[in-house]
Amino acid sequence: MPEPWWRSAVIYQVYPRSFADGDGDGVGDLAGLRSRLPYLAELGVDAVWMNPWYPSPMADGGYDVADYRDIDPVFGTLGEAEAFIGEAHALGIRVVVDVVPNHTSDRSAWFRAALAAGPGSPERARFWFRRGAAPGEPPNDWQSIFGGPAWTRVPDGEWYLHLFAAEQPDFNWTHPDVHAEFLDVLRFWFDRGVDGVRVDSAAVLVKDPDAEPDGLDPYTDRDGVHEIYRGWRRLADSYPGRMLVGEVWLPDQLRLARYLRPDEMHTVFNFPFLGAPWDAAALRAVIDDTLATLAPVGAPATWVLANHDVTRTVTRYGRADTSFSHDDRKHGMPVDPALGLRRARAAALLSLALPGSAYVYQGEELGLPEVEDLPDDLRQDPIWRRSGHTDRGRDGCRVPLPWSGVEPPFGFGSAEPWLPQPPDWKELTVEAQQSDPSSMLSLYRAALRIRAAELGDGAMRWLPSDDGVLAFTRDSGLTCVVNLGSRPVPVSGEVRLASGPLDGGRLPPDTAVWLH
Repeated sequence: MPEPWWRSAVIYQVYPRSFADGDGDGVGDLAGLRSRLPYLAELGVDAVWMNPWYPSPMADGGYDVADYRDIDPVFGTLGEAEAFIGEAHALGIRVVVDVVPNHTSDRSAWFRAALAAGPGSPERARFWFRRGAAPGEPPNDWQSIFGGPAWTRVPDGEWYLHLFAAEQPDFNWTHPDVHAEFLDVLRFWFDRGVDGVRVDSAAVLVKDPDAEPDGLDPYTDRDGVHEIYRGWRRLADSYPGRMLVGEVWLPDQLRLARYLRPDEMHTVFNFPFLGAPWDAAALRAVIDDTLATLAPVGAPATWVLANHDVTRTVTRYGRADTSFSHDDRKHGMPVDPALGLRRARAAALLSLALPGSAYVYQGEELGLPEVEDLPDDLRQDPIWRRSGHTDRGRDGCRVPLPWSGVEPPFGFGSAEPWLPQPPDWKELTVEAQQSDPSSMLSLYRAALRIRAAELGDGAMRWLPSDDGVLAFTRDSGLTCVVNLGSRPVPVSGEVRLASGPLDGGRLPPDTAVWLH
């Protein structure tokens, strides 16, 4: 019996607003995505993960969902989404959709009904409405993850909870209507052929704003969250071949493993790996910890370098501090672009050689950098506003992709994109890279071809290596060596793929090689 597809898959993350614009309004859409499916097939990915494509006022890039069973008109129609799923499947590409269970939009039918119904109503019981602790004061001192208070007052004097933006009221997961609603949402998309669900903010659903402090985090990783995902898993298992992947940011790896027990999630994102600095000891420790954590529950590892919430890899690896944290995005820190690109190429071969599945964020395969000089008046991330314009937010990693040509919009569409592309991206377009054997795009295509034949899930074994060097071998006999030190190191064997030129039989710093 073949292993489940998600144990070895390379999953490509599509941020729909920024992938490809098919109707000429400056915003990416399903028409653009469908036209570019052959590109994804040629790249060699196994699945695509779609960021939210649902109707939304876009207060938080679509994560303020107004209707979980439809498509926002800016992206297209439900019929187009169904056609896209079928066309992707025809090319051997599975589809994963984003489901946002912690909160909805303040424009959703449920929340509008809650506002209209008033205090004490059944409609408000689906959310966290409370009276203030004192006149003019919120019920407690919880702070929003996006900055500022986590409570907003409505005209009748009650307050509602929102762990993110004020436009994203939190659901009350003690209410049976909420459980039933999301099970139905999962059925809706599984019935349309979706192969998996990415669960947004998966650890924060259960909370109790009325409880006395008990020494635990009041809304993160509460024990009750696991019963929710057991119900989701039972439903997913009734649709053969479907998977659940959780966005779970937890420092405690043993707590993280609880989400991956055989009756809960299939996988979670590996954020410790994403946030680790470019340092051999730190990366080896994360890799060892990941595999040791997952082995007892039998879950596959995932390897992630970037996504729509974090600084792009090329920029991060070009800084003096190469780690990532949401608390400090290091905007404005000096960047060595050549160094960042060299390390990002090596990191790609490292992550794709490790056992398990891997995620590629759109534009990673092109070596796109973070755009840090966006005009402030064009920034749309609510973090920028709620931080009092002290945190520039995540827009810099969401700039539309460059496809072709020598000036913006670089084939993204026919109109000015919703975020401006840097003019020097003319050297990073798909068109410019696809015939260059030394380009980042060519590196990814070659790596994914080899990976499909020889890598994926399974075992790995560390090999003796110098300080600053990671070396391991896989079941197929392929060996990966990554030099994170400051001096060239000798390597031997048949070179299958290298992230940069070798110096005779020596591997230069910030370079990786696959050998047999």
